[in-house]
Amino acid sequence: MNAIAPRGAFDEPAAPSPSTSPTVGFVSLGCPKALTDSELILTRLAAEGYATSKTFAGADLVIVNTCGFIDDAVKESLDTIGEALADNGRVIVTGCLGARTGEGGANLVRQVHPKVLAVTGPHATEEVMDAVHAHLPKPHDPFVDLVPPQGIKLTPRHYAYLKISEGCNHRCTFCIIPSMRGDLVSRPIGDVLGEARRLFEAGVKELLVVSQDTSAYGVDVKYRTGFWDGQPVKTRLLDLCTKLGELAEPHRAWVRMHYVYPYPHVDDVLPLMAEGRILPYLDVPFQHSHPDVLRRMKRPASGEKNLERIARWRELCPELVIRSTFIAGFPGEAQAEFEHLLQFIAEAGIDHAGCFAYSPVDGAAANALPGQVPAELREERRARFMAVAERVSVQRLQRRVGATMQVLVDHAPALGRQGGVGRTYADAPEIDGTVRLLPPAKASTVLRVGEFVRARIVGTEGHDLIGQPT
Repeated sequence: MNAIAPRGAFDEPAAPSPSTSPTVGFVSLGCPKALTDSELILTRLAAEGYATSKTFAGADLVIVNTCGFIDDAVKESLDTIGEALADNGRVIVTGCLGARTGEGGANLVRQVHPKVLAVTGPHATEEVMDAVHAHLPKPHDPFVDLVPPQGIKLTPRHYAYLKISEGCNHRCTFCIIPSMRGDLVSRPIGDVLGEARRLFEAGVKELLVVSQDTSAYGVDVKYRTGFWDGQPVKTRLLDLCTKLGELAEPHRAWVRMHYVYPYPHVDDVLPLMAEGRILPYLDVPFQHSHPDVLRRMKRPASGEKNLERIARWRELCPELVIRSTFIAGFPGEAQAEFEHLLQFIAEAGIDHAGCFAYSPVDGAAANALPGQVPAELREERRARFMAVAERVSVQRLQRRVGATMQVLVDHAPALGRQGGVGRTYADAPEIDGTVRLLPPAKASTVLRVGEFVRARIVGTEGHDLIGQPT
């Protein structure tokens, strides 16, 4: 969860104050795509003169951006809404959970929490602002510019997420995201590149590209030609990566790609990684390896060719790091199919792997598939998978010892002389490993958050590295 401040509590619902700027409490739950929705809403709030409350106490109303994908996320979202209602009483709900239905087809949020002021689905900035205006009138002319050019961000100043599209054209049987976020809608490439430029100019050193299906960027508009700085640019993955690399270069910044489906045209991006234009890092949601399981999942691309594809990628870019997620215990998963998955994770050499035990989601087509795997066996398989994945990850991590690598500093105590924590190109924030930076040996070396430092890797700690700044 990302919250604009710790939650507060008070007895009476807040009432707008005529003498000060109206204040809005905000809680953002879920994935980076939801986080970018929150940033858009916060940017609009700031542009219209609303203040952000650091606690629920004293806020004129609260906005909760929810997640509704898996059961645990639904519970967390509903609990957070309930807490906001108890502490404040004036709550607007947005996000994926807002699009889900409950018994009888009624809105799930309103069934559980009928006192909320308004409910919208995901990527609904205008609807959220309409609800805010209805319950907390805007304080001044919205054309008055009160926000920085890059907008309001919920991430640290040195990295930011860049969402390039909404929705998804796939109908994976375990997923209900298209029913909440709709089909693929690619952002105009000029808008995407304009936001990227503003972020780099504001000091962002790492841009994380996100969407539901990054590889499909532009499919919905048939790779339409857009314009950027007066030049034609196609709305497609290769052209986007090329331009992002050009924008990042003068700022010595990183561009990291997430949610990249393994389509053949991804091969075209690997030379950019090999040349250092964008990071040699791919977040690829494989989900499984066995062709029969992938067919039951209705996954896109040719899953049986993924080992060949990974080998080709590493041939094009030997330094490539791959992160992925998998599902164990999917309906109908036979023991042989699960063993195939274990063999795949070892042969593919996935650097960072996460695994979920299959969890039925209301509205997902997989719920009706035959051969439902018992919950205990699903958890057992998840644990076995993670044991193999962790061995692979640690083995690959050991190769870094002795190398000198560029590290982006995320944390450093005062004065920057006591060591700190950072990440190499191989690690995305919050989901991968870190580098524990030792105190600099040279008096001239000072660690500063948001800046790069060269460090010699001297050891490992589980999934993390130990680095000596040089």
